[in-house]
Amino acid sequence: MRKINYIDSIRNPIITEKATILSEQNKTVFKVHEKATKKTIKKNIEKLFKVSVIKVNIINQKSKLKMKQGRKSIKSGYKKAIITLKKGQSIDLTTGV
Repeated sequence: MRKINYIDSIRNPIITEKATILSEQNKTVFKVHEKATKKTIKKNIEKLFKVSVIKVNIINQKSKLKMKQGRKSIKSGYKKAIITLKKGQSIDLTTGV
């Protein structure tokens, strides 16, 4: 099995209305690699953004069957992580890594 690089394990941030509300509570939402664990996500976020992580929650979003132009298609599933940061710290998602 190939080892996951720390930059590859965090795919992209999720910026939705719900994620914006969570950011007021020092939480950030990321789409992560499907084989990433809580420990590796915590270590990678701390290394990549130089912040201290208190807690990591993981949600597996399952794939869904959708109808598109009268045909069935599958919206692929993904894994997302909700990162709780130490009070007073934040991750600026508008700047690149």
